[in-house]
Amino acid sequence: MSIYDNGLDKNSANHVTMTPIDFLDRAASVYPEYTAIVHGSLRQNWRDTYTRCRRLASALAQHAIGRGDTVAAMLPNIPAMIEAHFGVPMVGAVLNTLNTRLDADNIAFMLDHGEAKVVLVDREFSGTIKAALAKTRVQPLVIDVHDVTYDGPGERIGSIEYEGFVAQGDPNYAWQPPKDEWDAICLNYTSGTTGNPKGVVYHHRGAYLNAISNILEWDMPRHAVYLWALPLFHCNGWCYPWTIAARAGVNICLRRVDAKMIFDLIRREKVTHYCGAPIVQNMLVNAPDEWKAGIEHKVHAMTGGSAPPESMIEGMERIGIELTHIYGLTEVYGPSSICATHESWKNVALSERARLMARQGVRYTLQAGFTVLDPTTMEPVPHDGETIGEIFFRGNLCMKGYLKNEKATQEAFAGGWFHSGDLAVIEPDGYVKIKDRSKDIIISGGENISSIELEEVLYRHPAVLVAAVVAKHDEKWGETPCAFVELKPGATATAEEILAYCREHLAGFKRPKHVVFGELPKTSTGKIQKFELRKRAEAIAPPQVAKDQS
Repeated sequence: MSIYDNGLDKNSANHVTMTPIDFLDRAASVYPEYTAIVHGSLRQNWRDTYTRCRRLASALAQHAIGRGDTVAAMLPNIPAMIEAHFGVPMVGAVLNTLNTRLDADNIAFMLDHGEAKVVLVDREFSGTIKAALAKTRVQPLVIDVHDVTYDGPGERIGSIEYEGFVAQGDPNYAWQPPKDEWDAICLNYTSGTTGNPKGVVYHHRGAYLNAISNILEWDMPRHAVYLWALPLFHCNGWCYPWTIAARAGVNICLRRVDAKMIFDLIRREKVTHYCGAPIVQNMLVNAPDEWKAGIEHKVHAMTGGSAPPESMIEGMERIGIELTHIYGLTEVYGPSSICATHESWKNVALSERARLMARQGVRYTLQAGFTVLDPTTMEPVPHDGETIGEIFFRGNLCMKGYLKNEKATQEAFAGGWFHSGDLAVIEPDGYVKIKDRSKDIIISGGENISSIELEEVLYRHPAVLVAAVVAKHDEKWGETPCAFVELKPGATATAEEILAYCREHLAGFKRPKHVVFGELPKTSTGKIQKFELRKRAEAIAPPQVAKDQS
């Protein structure tokens, strides 16, 4: 026994459970009059936000909601969704934010699988929830949320309205942090492109630490003004509800993504930070110039998913937006690695800067491990930028596991690391660069082709707005690349022009053999649905494609 083990134990004075609810407590105590939430004509300060969250928690407790109970939320980016991120865990309950783009069957599965006791529902999604509840075993308490900025179709389907429910609660509700920071705080479902989605469980400790990591990676200042262009249902908004509370910042709500509205809010509210999928960044870059005019302050944007192409980086810089590229998955609280930039990068050509910024980078400050290993031997790959392995994570920013799915949890954590399923290399400077998802690698004539590499080339074409490449069955080669291309508004290009461009930049075996034009199917978070494109690739008729005969 060490001399430091005797009588130096944890106690209530020197050890307190980590929970992101503390950030709200502090913001309300230190900056009570500072604006916390802006939505339409609403401007709500941190004191009132804290009070409302305590009322929500108290009202839930009055309805026998407590530790380990699931409270689902089918809400857009409105104040009630932000309040739920604090009020629900205040009673020890688990917040399940539902993807508002999903159909009734998917929602019904999630409500049943998560055993929801309560569901908060915005009127816009009342039809989906009503249809879902007709299919579920559980029959939760339904609370209608009326957003004054919404005047579209919908109906009241609950037994009480949100404001009335909150009003029932005690404004001085004495919430307590969880006894164990390992307790669940949130439940998020994966996309479920094949089979039923898996329920990813977050704990208080991970939510607390990732919220802080967001601050550290962005050097986010006190009272930052954050625009909600990223869905709050997606990985709990990458943990930013808690991040903004920790900085006593301002949450600018955005019910739906609209380029003109985003630029108007950036100017009017002096937005300093926002997150968004590549499709959102593309939308802003390609918006009319008059919408972009008048932004005279620095704006920081964070994007994940596909790597930002040169045109996006250049377009963002012209607007005055500084882009940061992150990487992660639902299982690691959203962003868990970052392409940390260096001052020297500012002095290189745009094409080289784009290459450097396209990488998935290095681990988040508070994530213990992020590396590329041989998935069979679990040995590190050399830092040569050539040897492909799988990306692995380890640390406090990894999920508890998959709800009611011990087998999948054990497989995900086999070998003491979280298996991402993404294939990558490590470059000589130690930065990770994804080559592909294991399921997206195209194997043509025994050669591995990275769909991401092909997409990066396509994105450099001046007419291309969105691009995706998938495998298409080929009698001779087994598989060949098939490119799906969405053009910029007003731009034109033929399949022959796209193929000619690829001939200039790609080895022969890597080039797409087919090009298909049209809008690409995307998830609600802007990710391209490659499983749908694979179906289209096998079904396309000859007149719709142009084959590369070279």
